[in-house]
Amino acid sequence: MLDVMKIREDFPILSNSDVCYFDSGATSLKPKAVIDAVTNFYTGYTANIHRGDYDTSVYVSNKYEETRNKVRNFINAQYAREIVFTAGATASLNMIAYGFGIDKLKKGDVILLTKLEHASSILPWYRVAEKTGAVIRFIPLNDDGSFDLKKYEECFKQNDVKIVCLSFVSNVLGYVNPIKEICAIAHKYGAIVNVDGAQAVPHIKVDVQDLDVDLLSFSAHKMCGPSGLGILYGKLSILDSMDPYMYGGGANARFDSCGNILLKKTPAKFEAGTPNVEGVLGLGAAIDYLQGIGMEAIASYEHQLCGYLIEELKKLPNVEIYNPNGETSVVAFNIKGIFAQDAAAYFNRRKIAVRTGNHCAKILVDIIGVNETIRASLAFYNTREEVDHFISVIKETTLEKCVEAVL
Repeated sequence: MLDVMKIREDFPILSNSDVCYFDSGATSLKPKAVIDAVTNFYTGYTANIHRGDYDTSVYVSNKYEETRNKVRNFINAQYAREIVFTAGATASLNMIAYGFGIDKLKKGDVILLTKLEHASSILPWYRVAEKTGAVIRFIPLNDDGSFDLKKYEECFKQNDVKIVCLSFVSNVLGYVNPIKEICAIAHKYGAIVNVDGAQAVPHIKVDVQDLDVDLLSFSAHKMCGPSGLGILYGKLSILDSMDPYMYGGGANARFDSCGNILLKKTPAKFEAGTPNVEGVLGLGAAIDYLQGIGMEAIASYEHQLCGYLIEELKKLPNVEIYNPNGETSVVAFNIKGIFAQDAAAYFNRRKIAVRTGNHCAKILVDIIGVNETIRASLAFYNTREEVDHFISVIKETTLEKCVEAVL
């Protein structure tokens, strides 16, 4: 069992604020170890990487590559070269769409998506389809938004599927998709699988070799790391076959006035320009921190805490829950008769931070029937006492109080 009160001491913001922070699905809080790693870069050894012949640059370059290897170990990739640093999960997902989709798909090829997806995992493929003539198909889901492997495999029997693009964990409903089985079926029909792991990697143990996933994107800022940094994992054969969608210094071995360009090998060819060095070093500290706690312990605690929140919400007649069988740390609900944003304004007055809206999953309305929800996304630094406070506030929430909070 996690010593949550001890863990909370690692997060300076929790000592400086009495807010119940239930928006970790948007961005996580940062432990002091991560803050120190970023600060130490600026105060002790600021330098660019891979291009300096002086001690500080060499030191930072080595730390940067050490973090790449930490990521490799964290998700059990086969090679450190399979880890590419980007500007965020959105950048990683776009990199795949433009580097793989536009270059390799043709008219009539099918791209499989689901209606659960975040905009960053859907909109780039709309553009790919527009540019290439490829066709987008949506995988039929169960009525509650959960995955059905039989319906999924039927998509391959009816279409020439080339790539499957879906989330590991829905950022609204919190369902954990059966990625291992999804990959096995796709590979059986010669397709590859591109996974949005932004809501999975921070909360559950992910082993890309065991899953046999082809491509996986996630963000540092959702796993206790700094903002502005993403990670793209890809099987080396796939990354080697892709062209970068951004060119510049550091990504090429040489070029000449005739337009001849020789790119560096993966992953350098995808990392043009000065990277987010401090972000990468902070990510390394975040991985050390999470592994020190243990991802299995984190997953178990968050699952129990989320389950407790759901069970308490079920007791309230004024609440409608959209994922009563949620499996991770996300709960989506509404208070009957009250607009989601109005409820959130009242929660804010009571020192509770939640996210409201469509959560960038705008076509999920086709499944759950509403455009706006309240999303409480928990993390391992949250407590049962915070959940109890949240429930007590929901019990006393009225339309009049919410309107007053807005005005």
